[in-house]
Amino acid sequence: MFDSLSDKLQGIFKNLRGFGKLSEKNVADALREVRLALLEADVNYKVAKDFIDRTKERALGQEVLSSITPGQQIIKIVHDELVTLMGGDPTQAGTPVPPIKSGNWMMVGLHGCGKTTTSGKLAKLLAKQGRKPLLVACDVHRPAAIYQLETLGQQVGIPVFSLRGETDVVRIAKQATAFAQAQNRDVVVFDTAGRLQIDEDLVQELVRMRDTLLPQEILLVADAATGQEAVNIVEHFDKALNITGIVLTKLDGDARGGAALSMRAVTGKPIRFAGVGEKLDDLELFQGERMAGRILGMGDVVSLVEKAQDAFDAKKAEELQEKIADQSLNLEDFLSQLQQLKKLGPLENLLGMLPGMGKMPDLSGGESQLKRVEAVIQSMTPTERRRPEILNAGRRTRIAKGSGTSVAEVNDVLKQFNAMKKMMQEMGKMQKAMIRKGGLPKMRLGR
Repeated sequence: MFDSLSDKLQGIFKNLRGFGKLSEKNVADALREVRLALLEADVNYKVAKDFIDRTKERALGQEVLSSITPGQQIIKIVHDELVTLMGGDPTQAGTPVPPIKSGNWMMVGLHGCGKTTTSGKLAKLLAKQGRKPLLVACDVHRPAAIYQLETLGQQVGIPVFSLRGETDVVRIAKQATAFAQAQNRDVVVFDTAGRLQIDEDLVQELVRMRDTLLPQEILLVADAATGQEAVNIVEHFDKALNITGIVLTKLDGDARGGAALSMRAVTGKPIRFAGVGEKLDDLELFQGERMAGRILGMGDVVSLVEKAQDAFDAKKAEELQEKIADQSLNLEDFLSQLQQLKKLGPLENLLGMLPGMGKMPDLSGGESQLKRVEAVIQSMTPTERRRPEILNAGRRTRIAKGSGTSVAEVNDVLKQFNAMKKMMQEMGKMQKAMIRKGGLPKMRLGR
């Protein structure tokens, strides 16, 4: 996400760092390039102009020109302005996340923006945060919309309310609300109908639903790849419904991302959630400070840690620690760690959360390499995984054929495993020695 903008901004600031002292011309030239980068990334013209004006006012002040590291100071100013643009507070160490409200949530937007899938993802996210959501099928116009939502509900373990054959969305909404109360469901997510373009019939149907439900949240689901048109869509829906927030979908597939920066500035409504992938776990709370860090190559270590906490099994981590201490690691443990790593998402997304790592080359190669390693280990028998020392030439040839790889690649996997095992055993010895000396408490892995 934001790849194009991120590349350009990081290139501009790399040049600025080379100056020992900045002149007004250096600053003006750099900000002119920043403005072009914003426009090329589909940021609304007025939003880009206001952003540059605010940044220029601060960058030409004494805080930069008299700074010991003027290049770094400008980067800090641009970072703070990006945080503000996306609805965060740069004066705080972490942008506060609005509390999750109980009650009725309406999901609105155009056809094809991903409302139904996002509704399922949102329900799963709410459940993880301790809520008891209910999904309601109110798209009575699109064929198979009800079936799609019911399927998603089964996948995420959330009940779905529907009235097949009913075309009055207000009647569906009323009965769904009564059902939710009877089932003690505290957040009711209404998946509404969309259209290929904005039309008044759709808007009036949504207005009638809003007036009936009095929802705590009206979230506009918008496709990040829509570009400049997304701003017009947000303005139209906001004028008709007074939306409370925005959910951006397909951020992982849009290299420009300017719509995300424009919507918040134009409407004043916060971006609440971001869809960053196709999996049902790929919906994140949108936090301006973290996103600004990713755009400028500063990383987002906090989000990476949160992903790891969700994905890694604490019990397995403790078992792994015991095996390290006993020096009994095997290929089954290696495979388990790879599979948990895959839960965190694509490798390029993970490295983008680490400062300075987002632009490493050949990330796609790293992803395919992980798959090859997994295929090699899965082609072994359980005994071979537990006792890799028995893997002679004949066994390695069979494993190579079974995994669609070469014997050389099988040998590489075993070398990687042995190197990891040796490193972890050394760490285990060091830990034991420190514990004996009383200088280090026993390490606890996992959450």
